[in-house]
Amino acid sequence: MSVPYPRPAGDFRVSYRHDTSFFRTSAAQRTAFIAIGFLILLPLTSEAEWLPDALRASDYLISQLIVIGCFGIAAIGLNVLVGNTGQISLGHSAFFGFGAFASAYLSSTQGLPVLLAIPCAALMTTAVGMIFGLPAARLKGLYLAIATLASQYILEDFFARAEWFTGGVYGSIAERPTVAIPGLFELPLDTDQTYFYVVLFWVVVSAVAVTNLLRSRDGRAFVAVRDHYLSAEIMGINLTKYRILSFGVSSFFAGLGGALFGHYLQYVSVEGFTILLSIQFLAMIIIGGLGSVAGSLLGAAFILLLPQAMEVLAGGAADVFPAMERGVAYIKEMSVGAAIILFLVFEPEGLIHRWRLIRASFKLYPFSH
Repeated sequence: MSVPYPRPAGDFRVSYRHDTSFFRTSAAQRTAFIAIGFLILLPLTSEAEWLPDALRASDYLISQLIVIGCFGIAAIGLNVLVGNTGQISLGHSAFFGFGAFASAYLSSTQGLPVLLAIPCAALMTTAVGMIFGLPAARLKGLYLAIATLASQYILEDFFARAEWFTGGVYGSIAERPTVAIPGLFELPLDTDQTYFYVVLFWVVVSAVAVTNLLRSRDGRAFVAVRDHYLSAEIMGINLTKYRILSFGVSSFFAGLGGALFGHYLQYVSVEGFTILLSIQFLAMIIIGGLGSVAGSLLGAAFILLLPQAMEVLAGGAADVFPAMERGVAYIKEMSVGAAIILFLVFEPEGLIHRWRLIRASFKLYPFSH
């Protein structure tokens, strides 16, 4: 009787194709498809009367997921620049705002359909980002940080003065999209439940696009520039090209996320895109994990939900310590800064690293090695 050859235990990569596969394991692939399927069905549960109230998706949950998706897309772009290329940007919120204003301008003033205005606004933001990224060819470190900080203030001043484009200090209206085929049907996406699918579509597209980019020759060039730019230049990598390209990629996703966020709010104002938001974007990728697409989304969720969680905790503690009620606003602001410091000290590789350790522990259990 022949004995079948036993399957090898473990995760072995025996070819270059396997090593560069989109999903590291079949379990990761199944988990991703299950998660996407769950998110597709989630808004449908909000109006399912046959479900118990505890299993229905509330309007608040859908709203938070939309905001996380918009900011997560922008964080993915910033992670390409900071986490994968080793550059720095303190003006990411300005490009986020430019995408919002550009999409509102194209749809409201030029009459472009909103679903088409969103990617067009992202392309416009790419062009602006590459212009401001030109100093990256010659600058690095602190000098590059100051240059990107200048772009933040330049664009903020532009938003306030260019009334023809942004509405000036009064802001501009950004309508929700509508899917319409003349003579057939018209589907307005003016509710959170329907607009959620627009954001989810672009989140998936952005995650897949950046993951594939990092697996390509250009993605490996980004990492080479980050790890040691002199060695990369000796290997024939054009530092100027890839530094400017990384700014363009980062600006594209910033503009895309900003356009989606602007149409979700339906009103865009210059006060919403300050240097504080740029710092929050940096916090998202630091806490989520530098160089990780999934970490960008985790970091966006963490930063956006942390102040709300602290408000609930502070409100509960105010029942015991009444004086704490007056400091809730300060606690919410300090929580983000404290989280950045704690993660840099105790978990410098971010939430995604901790998740990988947890996942590995399940594979190795009950063995300790």
